[in-house]
Amino acid sequence: MLHLKHLLENNKAWSRNIAETDPSFFEILSKNQKPDYLWIGCSDSRVPANQIVGLRPGDLFVHRNVANLVVHTDLNCLSVMQYAVQVLEVEHIIICGHYGCGGVGAALFHKELGLIENWLRHIQDVSMLHQRELDAIESPKDRVNKLCEFNVIEQAMNVCRTTIVRDAWRRGQKLAIHGWIYALDDGLLQDLSITVSAAEEIESVYEQAIANRRRA
Repeated sequence: MLHLKHLLENNKAWSRNIAETDPSFFEILSKNQKPDYLWIGCSDSRVPANQIVGLRPGDLFVHRNVANLVVHTDLNCLSVMQYAVQVLEVEHIIICGHYGCGGVGAALFHKELGLIENWLRHIQDVSMLHQRELDAIESPKDRVNKLCEFNVIEQAMNVCRTTIVRDAWRRGQKLAIHGWIYALDDGLLQDLSITVSAAEEIESVYEQAIANRRRA
């Protein structure tokens, strides 16, 4: 168990199964990477990006962090975005959160967790933007889930406002930003009414998405 032999055995079985199903799969995969999508999601182990959208390796470029944040000083996330947009030329960036996110809950209820509190401060900033709507929700679970939705919307807007995306649109590059949320209890994704494909759409799409969440 110390050397994780069971995981290595699982890998052999997986590789063997893929090769039997599609003998040319690994040869083709090793020569090229041309995904159409960049997925920015949460690090939560229950939200495996490829599996929940039914895509195979090579079809989805992925960046994950706690609570699916897009912070303008996070060079890790920005580097992934730049490579995806400028080199891979993805046509879609999907920001996907999930209900019951532990990071969102920790931020909302100001849990003392050490270093990660600095990261979660960005979610507290989001909660302050929507304080009235959140305070009106009695159930702590429902309040967390509503903040999960607002967080996805705000992070999608952060993506739209990066120089990476704005420059792509100025070049005439085909690129759309989407905001989704995933439900752990049934495995289903929900579109949060965010699809932005040009700079001039940002504010109107944002206002409509927020209005929809306030009514939901």
